[in-house]
Amino acid sequence: MGTTQLESVQEPKYQHLKTVIGEALDSDFAVGEILPNERELAARFGVARATLRQALEQLELEGRLQRRRGVGTTVAPPRVGVDVSTTQQAWPGVGDDAWEAQDSVLGTAPAAVTRQLETPAGEDVHIVRRVRLGQGQAVAAELLYVPATSVAGLGAVDALAGPAGARAVLRELQHLALDGQDRSVELGSARADDAKELDRLPGSPVLVVTTRYLSGGRTAAVSVATYRADTCRLTFGDSVDLAMAS
Repeated sequence: MGTTQLESVQEPKYQHLKTVIGEALDSDFAVGEILPNERELAARFGVARATLRQALEQLELEGRLQRRRGVGTTVAPPRVGVDVSTTQQAWPGVGDDAWEAQDSVLGTAPAAVTRQLETPAGEDVHIVRRVRLGQGQAVAAELLYVPATSVAGLGAVDALAGPAGARAVLRELQHLALDGQDRSVELGSARADDAKELDRLPGSPVLVVTTRYLSGGRTAAVSVATYRADTCRLTFGDSVDLAMAS
């Protein structure tokens, strides 16, 4: 039988280098150890720096390496398992919610969120900012978009900025009957604000989890949560044995 077209395609040089560096990480480096600079690594493995960068980017995407501001590239610890299942149907801020409220402002939602909320374009909504911690570090940053119609009982004092205002929006949202949630996950790149919150470089790989909260036959709120792709392994509950590792 002849060789298929796929079988005849030569493995890219950076892919082979990624395997070689991965083996070196297992044998020559410890978790948290800082790697030599690109010039030294390129000389060590006998490759061009452009090829080296591609290999390092792939290893970062797979969670083997971390790029840290002011530090450099370090060997990453094992990923933290983060449960994003919908088996526990609850509003944000209820029960053992792992998120910490940071701030709340009135502002315009992105076009994609506006479409999900079915609010008029340009209409202000409450934007609650929260952070999720894991093993003492920020592993995710969330923007929760809540239209005024979902928190109609919110007073002017409650709508103040800061953590207190954020908690007030969450409390008012919880007065609604939650019909359910739907959730999607996709790979993305860290925006400047998210990168700063998560101690990442802008453009670093992230996992974006978008959740719609449904009440009364409509979307009552939309959460856009950005997770560090290098440190998080997203799990989806016991009933659906799935994991997002990159």
